[in-house]
This record gives sequence, structure tokens and C-alpha cells, in this order.
Amino acid sequence: MDLDAYVCEHAGQWRRLEHLTRKRRLAPPEVDELISLYQRTGTHLSVIRSRSPDPALVARLSRIVLAARGAITGGSAFSWRSVGRFFTATFPLAVLQAWRWWAAVGVAFTGLASLMMYYVAAHPDVQAAFLSDADIKQIVDLDFAGYYAANQAQNFALQVWTNNAYLAGKCLAAGVLILPVIYLLAQNLFNLGLVGGVMIGNGRSAEFFGLIAPHGMLELTAVFVASGVGLRIGWAWI
Repeated sequence: MDLDAYVCEHAGQWRRLEHLTRKRRLAPPEVDELISLYQRTGTHLSVIRSRSPDPALVARLSRIVLAARGAITGGSAFSWRSVGRFFTATFPLAVLQAWRWWAAVGVAFTGLASLMMYYVAAHPDVQAAFLSDADIKQIVDLDFAGYYAANQAQNFALQVWTNNAYLAGKCLAAGVLILPVIYLLAQNLFNLGLVGGVMIGNGRSAEFFGLIAPHGMLELTAVFVASGVGLRIGWAWI
């Protein structure tokens, strides 16, 4: 195939396609012309690739065809309305559709964590199996409350939300694989049950729930929803 002759024959159509692709608004006849030229140029690209693969020309035509395809199919421009719609409609609907999964995760986690806390609180020997007397005293008298007072309020809030997002992301990704999210949930359940049991068993239940409830409810809700959605996706694959 004479590549130069082929290019000369169809270059006008390619330029016209580029021109139509760049226009923000097209009249109905121009839309028909755009579609027709897109189809022809796609054929030209296939011919050139198969018979005389000139890299520069192939790259140029590929760019033209891709741009034309985007103009035909349409691209959604950024809009703050879309952002608002995500938070007010799209995301709540997705959470609602998966409510059975994350509600089951939440009920199971909360029930098991509560049982573990009160079992640990009622059995000092269980506390001693995991923590020394010095560690228990450190947690009860200093570390637990100190964790909340170590940073300024705004810094602590940023730390909590960052941790929530990170943990929720891990649970969502792990949920797709089923077993890893069970490990993550069990790990968090064990830590919560042990520390809560130690605090309750040493007469600090009011301090424990008073400090952990404000951010704990947010964090655990994020974990439950992310885990439930991930498990739903993973189960659908199975």
C-alpha cells in the first residue's frame, strides 16, 4: 500500500474529525458527521496497522479516534453537585443495600466484645495471663486516659479520622477475600475486650465508656460497614 497516497486521500477527513471533536456543541448534522468520520477513521487505523504500521501515524490516528470516542460517548465533567449527590444519595443507598451484611458484623462483634469484656473483668486470672500487674496498673492509671490527653483536640480528631479511614479501607479490601477481614475483626475485638475488661474489672467502667464511646462508635461503625460491604462483594464472587 502506498502510505503517502493513503494519507493524502484521507487526511482531510481526519482533520475534520479533529475539528468536530474539539467543538463544545454540535448541530444534529455535525453529530451524524462526527459518528460517520469516527467509524471511517477507525477503519483507516486498522488498515494502516495491518498493512503499513507507521508508528507516528498510528499514534496520531489512535489519539484522534480516542478523542472522537470520548466526544461521542460523552464524559462527565467535575461537578460539586455530583459530589453532593454521592454523599446524599449514592453512598447512603450502597450502605442501605448491604445493611444485612454490616448489621450482622456489628451485632456479632458487639456481642462477642461485650462477653469478652465482662468475662475478663470477672476473672483476674485471665487478665494476669495476658498482662503483668505493672502493665494493668499502667493501663488503668495512665495509658488509657493519657491516650486521649496526649494531643490537642484538633490533632486527636485528625488522628482518629485518619485511622478510621485507614482501618475501613483495610476491612473493605480484606472483606473481598473473606478470611483476612475475619482476622482483622478478631484482632480488634480481642484488643477492645481485653482493655475494656481490665478497665471494668478495676472499677474504671465509667471512665472507659466515657472516653471510648464518642470516637469508638464512629470507628466501629466505619469498620462494620466496610467489612460488611467487603464480605458482600467477596461472597458474590464465590
